[in-house]
Amino acid sequence: MVKQRSALLRACLLVSLPLTALAQAPVIVEAETGTLGSSLSIAALGDVTYITGLNGTTNPTADRVASYQVTFPSAGDYDLYVRVYVGPAGGNDDSFYIPNGFGSLAWTGLYNTSQGGHSAPGSTVTVIGAAGQNVWKWIRLTNHPGTTGGIGPNAWVVPAGSLTQTFNWGSREDGLFFDKLAFGPAGTCYTVAQLDGAPGTTTCPPPPPPPPAAYTYPGPPIATGQAKFLGSAWSSGNASINFANYFNKLSPENAGKWGSAEPQRDVFNWNDLDTAYALAKNNGWPFHFHVLVWGNQQPNWIDELPVEEQLAEIHEWFAAVAARYPDIDILEVANEPLHDPPCTRENGGGGYCDALGGTGPRDSATEWTWVLNSFRLARQYFPRAKLMLNDYSIENETPQTTRYINLIKMLKSERLIDIVGLQGHAFSQSEAPPMTTYRSNLDRIAALGFPIQVTELDVDGTDDAVQLAGMRKIFPIYWDHPGVTGVTLWGYKQNSHWRNAQGAWLVWSQAGSEGAQRPAMNYIIKYVQNVLPQVSLHQQFRLGGTANGDAVGTVLGTDTDAGDVLSGWQIYTGAGSTSTASLFSIDPVTGVLSVADAAALAADPSASFKIHVSVSDGYHRSAPQRVTIVR
Repeated sequence: MVKQRSALLRACLLVSLPLTALAQAPVIVEAETGTLGSSLSIAALGDVTYITGLNGTTNPTADRVASYQVTFPSAGDYDLYVRVYVGPAGGNDDSFYIPNGFGSLAWTGLYNTSQGGHSAPGSTVTVIGAAGQNVWKWIRLTNHPGTTGGIGPNAWVVPAGSLTQTFNWGSREDGLFFDKLAFGPAGTCYTVAQLDGAPGTTTCPPPPPPPPAAYTYPGPPIATGQAKFLGSAWSSGNASINFANYFNKLSPENAGKWGSAEPQRDVFNWNDLDTAYALAKNNGWPFHFHVLVWGNQQPNWIDELPVEEQLAEIHEWFAAVAARYPDIDILEVANEPLHDPPCTRENGGGGYCDALGGTGPRDSATEWTWVLNSFRLARQYFPRAKLMLNDYSIENETPQTTRYINLIKMLKSERLIDIVGLQGHAFSQSEAPPMTTYRSNLDRIAALGFPIQVTELDVDGTDDAVQLAGMRKIFPIYWDHPGVTGVTLWGYKQNSHWRNAQGAWLVWSQAGSEGAQRPAMNYIIKYVQNVLPQVSLHQQFRLGGTANGDAVGTVLGTDTDAGDVLSGWQIYTGAGSTSTASLFSIDPVTGVLSVADAAALAADPSASFKIHVSVSDGYHRSAPQRVTIVR
């Protein structure tokens, strides 16, 4: 039954305001005042009354839809804003459905609201922002990068003579709370306080800079000569132009998924997979087959079969891949077992877990029977390939890390696994620097002794600076970890990237700018190819003045990379450092050594002092080098 709520929206406007101000004021709608489907509920968090709904990964039925009759002061184009609270599950609490226009039920998924938004009263509400989760925040939905179908600048059009319009939205996750909606005239900007009811508007941010000039990266591949590979997902067409100039490892993005390779029973389409395999083999790169078993993009016909026939088809699928591609280097056997197992008999979910032995209760000995049997079959059909397990949102969630480790140990006990895959997607990177939890969990996985490969790295950011900051945060964690043997980007080209709307692409494909690299791509190239700076050897200084702040000398360093500037000088105080390190300080910019503790220095009878110093070139930090100070 659909709950009926008053849908009449009244704007209380001060008579003293000028007409232009009234015309620019946002139309604010309390979320609970609409006609709410029976699965939507009203609740309160502090003094805020909100609505929320049920989980649902398909387009919403009537019970998950809220509908509003909104009356506007004038005709024209409007921008849409929403005030929401993203729950503690973050990326699993931050999506809903929205139409691309008034009155429509042609749904578009809107995702990743956990990664932006504005909560500070003076903050201008744009599609960017960093308010995060567990806070009430405003988000601008017009041109929001999280939509699958795109909500463009002209979506919310109010025609003359029809000032009352129907607006709908549908629930997708139960941890996302809705407080208010707001419509403002297109091109008008508001602060958080103004959307909360304060009068006035604010200055809109400047438009983005013009696109850059076209460029062709000359190669060789970025990681040539490195101990680790740098790869990318590969797709046919424009998605992989100049692939061989950039990368030395390949994963087919979609061609190796069962639903792509065998869309009709016993009718295979190997075209793109053949091309990808040949490209890797002809260039001597590792070929990563993605993926044998998954809970997405599986053939629609498989979930209609009885269990016995499903198992026979799984054997046929494994055998067909093994026969056609005998030299697979890295075989991704099971993808996303913790998050998207092939147990659902609808929407390409496979529905064949039972055919592989089924699943027991969570954290029981039988929970992963279907995974173990998948790997047993893979070892049988692919005796020479390195077998990989792969999943997302592992390092950022300690309980998930523990579950993943337990599964890996089960596979290890039968010698069924060779490589551990960690996807590294943007929606798993919300932890603030220095990402202590992330690093700790990566260390826990590495302690199992298997090579780790980062399989699907991407970093969101429709703004170059935002993406660059995200890449600076996450890329060194992976690339510098001794347990990680390589990193694969999950695409790189504009308009072909699976998270194009979120701005995760790295290389332009727009006409006139083809091949131009975003700052985050330039950073990856520089970081991978950068040579470590060095503190010059055998430096010795004679102690002159002994008062606090007296200069001792300037430590020197070298760097062979053109354009790098040495900075971030540090005296090493970690394990193995000398007890005299605290007697001196070093200027982080200039490298000038000074006396830091005159009293302790005077009390120390030593004729000389040894400290260890390191320096950064903006990409890497040098090894600590000994510096001697004599009296």
